Amino acid sequence: MERRAIANPVLIIAVLIVQLIPLVLFPAQSFLPTTQEWWLPVLLAVMVVVADVYLIVLRSPAPWPWYLLSFAQGFNIISRLMMVWPHSATQVGKVWVFNPLYVILSLISIVISAVILWYTELPDVRMGLLRG
Repeated sequence: MERRAIANPVLIIAVLIVQLIPLVLFPAQSFLPTTQEWWLPVLLAVMVVVADVYLIVLRSPAPWPWYLLSFAQGFNIISRLMMVWPHSATQVGKVWVFNPLYVILSLISIVISAVILWYTELPDVRMGLLRG
C-alpha cells in the first residue's frame, strides 16, 4: 500500500515541479545583479526545467533526466554548505551581525533537496512515472 502511494504519478509530477523551490530559496538581495550568487540558482533551475520537460511532457524513459535532477539537487546542497559560512554574518557599519534569514533558508533548502534526492532515487518512483 505504501509503495503505491509513493509511486502515484500525480505525486511524482508534483514533486518534480515543486523541486524548483529549494533551488531558488534565497533572500531577495541574493538575486540583485550586483551580487555573484544569482546565476547558480538560475542555472540549477534551468537544469531541472529541462529534465522536467523530458520526464513529464515527453515521458522519456532515458535515465539522463533523472541524473540531471540528482546533479542539480546535490549541487544545491554542496553550494549551500559552501556559502552558508560566508553569508552567516553581514557587516553593518563596523559591526558584524548574524544573518538568521540566510542560515535558516539554507538549512531548509538543504533538507528539502535531500528529501527530493532520496525520493527521486527510488526505483518505484522512476517506474511509476513511466507506468502512469
